[in-house]
Amino acid sequence: MTGDELQEVIDFHRVSQVLYRYASLVDQKDWAALRTLFVDDATAKYGEYPALEGADEIVAFIARASRDRPWLHHLLSVYHVDVFGDEATALTYHTSHQIEAGDDSVVGIIVARYEDRLRLVHGAWKIARKEMHIGWREKRSRS
Repeated sequence: MTGDELQEVIDFHRVSQVLYRYASLVDQKDWAALRTLFVDDATAKYGEYPALEGADEIVAFIARASRDRPWLHHLLSVYHVDVFGDEATALTYHTSHQIEAGDDSVVGIIVARYEDRLRLVHGAWKIARKEMHIGWREKRSRS
């Protein structure tokens, strides 16, 4: 393996870990830790919701959207990571399951893709842009 090939593997792993950590922190509702994954001037677009500007606004939106969901479970698969110096792009497939408060007999399911742009800041990859493209939403009952 050449040095460039090894660096490609390392970059793929490091960027992927940020994206996987994003999902697990949302599931844990650890908003302070989630905030550390974003650059200050990050932007986001989640489906048809209005665009978000700034890391604090993004995390606040996620916290509000998760408030009435005591249980969240995100399953991600990072498909592509492309690094261009101190910036990277990634394509991630996403399926989430969400239980709403007061009715644990129904699960909401979202199938989507994330397109992310990340920036290397002081040696750490951080999310600079997150776009969620929803392909399917449904609710399923236990019955």
